[in-house]
Amino acid sequence: MGSTLGVAVVGFGWMGRVHTQAYARVLHHFPGLSVRPELIAVADEVPGRAEEAAARYGFATAARDWREVAADPRVQAVSVAAPNFLHREIGVAMAEAGKHLWIEKPVGLTAADARAVAGAVAKAGVQGTVGFNYRNAPAVAAARELIAAGEIGTVTHVRIRLFSDYAAHPEGALTWRYERERGGSGVLGDLASHGVDLARFLLGEIASLTADTAVFVPERARPTGATAGHTRSTGGELGPVENEDYVSCLLRFASGARGVLEACRVSVGEQNNYGFEIHGTKGAVSWDFRRMGELGVSRGTSFQDQPVSTLYVGPGHGEYAAFQPGSANSMGYDDLKVIEAYNFLRSIAEGTPYGATLEDAVHSATALDAMARSAEHGTWVSPGN
Repeated sequence: MGSTLGVAVVGFGWMGRVHTQAYARVLHHFPGLSVRPELIAVADEVPGRAEEAAARYGFATAARDWREVAADPRVQAVSVAAPNFLHREIGVAMAEAGKHLWIEKPVGLTAADARAVAGAVAKAGVQGTVGFNYRNAPAVAAARELIAAGEIGTVTHVRIRLFSDYAAHPEGALTWRYERERGGSGVLGDLASHGVDLARFLLGEIASLTADTAVFVPERARPTGATAGHTRSTGGELGPVENEDYVSCLLRFASGARGVLEACRVSVGEQNNYGFEIHGTKGAVSWDFRRMGELGVSRGTSFQDQPVSTLYVGPGHGEYAAFQPGSANSMGYDDLKVIEAYNFLRSIAEGTPYGATLEDAVHSATALDAMARSAEHGTWVSPGN
């Protein structure tokens, strides 16, 4: 079975639950792992939430303060699923305590925050994994292989979209997500961060960009109690939405390819409409998260009137074989987080990074900062400058 690894989860909203369930399932799908995660501790500042999580999932210890987790010698690895403004403090503290880190994006409020966590992880010599789960879809892995093999020729341009309606209701509560001090950016950090990671994962580095942002729901009611997820609130004091609902961005890649990235959290009629279309000199490839196991592929020598076929991913594409025995059997969102857990635990066991790392988080955050600067000044910006 392998050695036991004590794990903890800090922040037990929806994402904390997803991490916990991934730990519980990972050996079912990847029995060859040489480490076995054991649920040691869960922490959440909301009264009763950690205790409920412990009772439901079997954590040995429940706490209100994440510092108890950092000080617990039984804990060797920590999932950080707390609000964005806590990521830097918690991430650095856990790394300094010698604990491996699986942290949700965007790893803080700014690129400086992401760099601080990445630096602490590197200095401590621990492993760090970041929650860029969409790159784990087997169809995305298949697309990357097609592109790298030259199946669609030289990539010319890409469109990446991330549209959601989770914040579209005008009665959505004014939670930390909408405040600069605690949420940082809005849809930039929440959805566009995934878009940047997909862009880099599939096409390489971004050389420059120009962006535009907007707030479409300018005021929301403050919640009167603890919130989880996207709570609605009526009758409370209205306050301003301080970060962006929408971003559009033009991209220039180091390869010479061009791109468009668009993300919105208030798109009425759109539920998790995430995906990409990538065009090359000989063909194209496209993916829609809502049809996660399908890849649209056009390749050949016709160029004009060249047909598009549907590739149903199966064993041999990414980590698909760990979940289903044959092509066109469906996978789901939580499966992508199981793959993420596998990469995290494998990194710890072998001492070699697998999957998205803190360096990937730094690159994403740097691009997001560049988008914010570009939107403010109306200019093209080079990430990192």
